[in-house]
Amino acid sequence: MSVQLNHTIVHSADREAAAEFTSSMLGVRAPMQFGPFLVVEVDNGVSLDFIDAGGEEIDPQHYAFLVGETEFDEIMGRLAERNVTHFADPGGQRRDEINHHDGGRGAYFADPSGHWLEIITRPYGSGAT
Repeated sequence: MSVQLNHTIVHSADREAAAEFTSSMLGVRAPMQFGPFLVVEVDNGVSLDFIDAGGEEIDPQHYAFLVGETEFDEIMGRLAERNVTHFADPGGQRRDEINHHDGGRGAYFADPSGHWLEIITRPYGSGAT
């Protein structure tokens, strides 16, 4: 068997808000309950398993999603509809812009717990600079 990422646990200030936000922004199936987790599964079978941090400080993480051109446009539309600020860079300096790394498009935005979500249309290192 090959090695594949199956799931990761995402600590959240409010697991319901974070899981709903992520699934709705990405346009994937609504979160499903599994034990103490709300599970958001993406199209390649990997899941983000949201759990409440129980009042503990959350160390923001970065989650990058490879999406198609159509999905990128749809996600950007949903961000605009909900007035979610996006950036072209992970440092949050290029507000309301997208990047064009590797000849594709990319953007960063924060979830309700402060985790950076990134959408890209080309994997890093796959094409033009």
